[in-house]
Amino acid sequence: MSHKETERVCIKARKVYDWVTRQVQVSPKSICNSELEGIFACDWDHDDDANIADLLCEIDPKVGPLAVECYLSDDHGRKIDVMAAHHHRHHKGFICKEIEQPGGRQTVDVELPDGTEIELQRVKVLIKGFVTVVLVDEKGRVRCCSKALPFATVQTFLLCAPDGTELDCHVTYFECDSNLIATDEFSQLDVTLALCLDIQMEADVKLEVEAKICRPREEIIEGLICPPKQFPEQCPEIFPAHRRHR
Repeated sequence: MSHKETERVCIKARKVYDWVTRQVQVSPKSICNSELEGIFACDWDHDDDANIADLLCEIDPKVGPLAVECYLSDDHGRKIDVMAAHHHRHHKGFICKEIEQPGGRQTVDVELPDGTEIELQRVKVLIKGFVTVVLVDEKGRVRCCSKALPFATVQTFLLCAPDGTELDCHVTYFECDSNLIATDEFSQLDVTLALCLDIQMEADVKLEVEAKICRPREEIIEGLICPPKQFPEQCPEIFPAHRRHR
């Protein structure tokens, strides 16, 4: 057989039925005043009854001001490398999975911008994990570390997800922002997470294909649940046209 000749082959592959991306923002519960007691463990001596404001004031002046940082972690506060987790369906301490619905995925009629009507399935996804907050000095040393703080959110997607397809979900980017207000009268810790989710519906199939690079489609956002007001049909032959011609 000449090296220029080709043959048709059948391959078993993981077919992507649909693919979207979404940026999700989620915030764990704000922690205030007495709830902050016991949240942080610090590496300098202090009174166990002191609040977080007292701890910040007790720090050695040579250390300088503390910065508040946070990161995705497991339930023990160990940092998770989100890009490493990208290559695994599951990562200890972080979950992104479909929520099974009684009776299966609900089919929804969707009208595309060009007027085409198609059927998609409503897929519910649970994103759940932990975030840890640290207070870092000017030299980058961690002086206080919080307990792992849980967060969770449920996101609903409209996807081509027929029976037999499975969800493949992973995080392609993670950003954490934390703010700590600490005075003698009031203390509060707020954390906001931004995650970029890569959502695919997949199934094993046997294919003979010609291929090209594909990319995520523009996501279809589900509209309002309230149906538009429907008016009875008029009789234009007699009203108001009949009045105009009189």
